Amino acid sequence: MRIIAGDLKGRHIKAVLGKETRPTSDKIKEAIFHKMGPYFSNGNCLDVFAGSGSLGIEAISRGMDKVVFIEKAKQAVQMIRHNLQQLSIQEQCEVYHMDAFRALGLLAKKQNQYDLILIDPPYEKVSYEKILQCIQANDLLKQMGKVYIEYGPSKPFMYDSEYFSLSYEKKYSNITAVMILEKNSNGNRGK
Repeated sequence: MRIIAGDLKGRHIKAVLGKETRPTSDKIKEAIFHKMGPYFSNGNCLDVFAGSGSLGIEAISRGMDKVVFIEKAKQAVQMIRHNLQQLSIQEQCEVYHMDAFRALGLLAKKQNQYDLILIDPPYEKVSYEKILQCIQANDLLKQMGKVYIEYGPSKPFMYDSEYFSLSYEKKYSNITAVMILEKNSNGNRGK
């Protein structure tokens, strides 16, 4: 895998071998970052279900100040740490080796908020509604912050339209679709 744009453009990172993770293709990564940025003039990013860290690393390359990676699989956490070290960006990153909901709760206790949250889990194994409700209830998204979601289009999901507004949605194949939600200016804390 390669980094598409920014300070680290063209550098390669390693992916986790096996079927536990499914890296976002370069084509999709380039398209969605173009919609979300394409560059950032600082900010904090949260990469949930980080896999090898490809999306969060792309965000750092494009100008995010800091990225927090959340990943449960030990092999994936080792790969994230390896990639961060190879790129010499460890100082800008934190890695949480734990379940996503537990990590989100810990970050909420620290009163952390993010400009960009990346959600790319194993499609059939996670409730997108619960993740979005957790983000909302814990007020993890800054005002006008964005949430990128990659999902299987055969399993649509709901979100609170009083809190989030749909900024972008596209189906890339029968296997992959993407959505970008934005926190509304009048977004109320979770229900």
